Amino acid sequence: MGCRDEIRRVGRLGLTRSRRMSPWLMVFQRAPAAPLQPFVARLWASDGRVEISAGVTPVHEHVLPTGWMHVVVRLTDQPLYLLGRSAEQRVTLPPCLVGGARSTFHARLTTSASCSVGALLRPGAASLLFGVPAGELAESHTSLEHLWGAAAPRLRDELSGIGSAEGRLALFERRLGERLPLSTGLNPEVAALLQHMRNAPTVRDAVRSSGLSHRRFIADFRHAVGLAPKTYAQVRRFQSALRLMRSEPAAQLVDVALGAGYSDQSHFGREFLVLAGVTPAVYRQRAPAEANHLPVAP
Repeated sequence: MGCRDEIRRVGRLGLTRSRRMSPWLMVFQRAPAAPLQPFVARLWASDGRVEISAGVTPVHEHVLPTGWMHVVVRLTDQPLYLLGRSAEQRVTLPPCLVGGARSTFHARLTTSASCSVGALLRPGAASLLFGVPAGELAESHTSLEHLWGAAAPRLRDELSGIGSAEGRLALFERRLGERLPLSTGLNPEVAALLQHMRNAPTVRDAVRSSGLSHRRFIADFRHAVGLAPKTYAQVRRFQSALRLMRSEPAAQLVDVALGAGYSDQSHFGREFLVLAGVTPAVYRQRAPAEANHLPVAP
């Protein structure tokens, strides 16, 4: 399979790369081309070196919420499990899937390195790419085949035949673009909802500036984004805190809390524990290679 190939020419193609969880997994990331940027925040390809991963200890991790959706096509056949309250309560995830916006972390288990291609989607992209509201996909994983039909396994076959990260990303990007043939940007009403949320200090202020009723604003926002406005704001504030913690590793947690918009360190700690499953101090101690993938003890 092409995922065994060494990936080169990274820098000049605008790709960045990082090791996640172990030496046998390399993740390549880049921004999408301009036509996709209103809908896609980031593209990535992971180069799981499956030929040396046999016998590797299974990885348990908390996948932390971003408030956004993602679509992933896994090209290796090793199972990826979504965990319940214990490792025995697990569901095998499909190879092609859409991860809906989530209000808290979810736990998963992987038994080996994975070769995959994916995209982090901006709020408002779901109805255009998948034909369903984001609210119907929230808090869950949905098979891409359920949404795209035979085009999903066909895309997986196409990607499996390409031996380089840049090649896989280019094809994946092209197929996403084909789902948006007439779109030049987000629906103006969706864009306005997001703008009100960005500009207003509270949800109440966002509702007031929108001119909509409170009930209508919340319903429309959930339809477009997948989460209620208050929950979305909590998750995005949490992401701001993660960025501060990683960019300023020596910063006091109280300064991180205030810088991210929490009322105090206690408020920060309570919400962080709910969203990440660990305290800020534990997260900092574990220092995950990728911000939203936190290895945990089984």
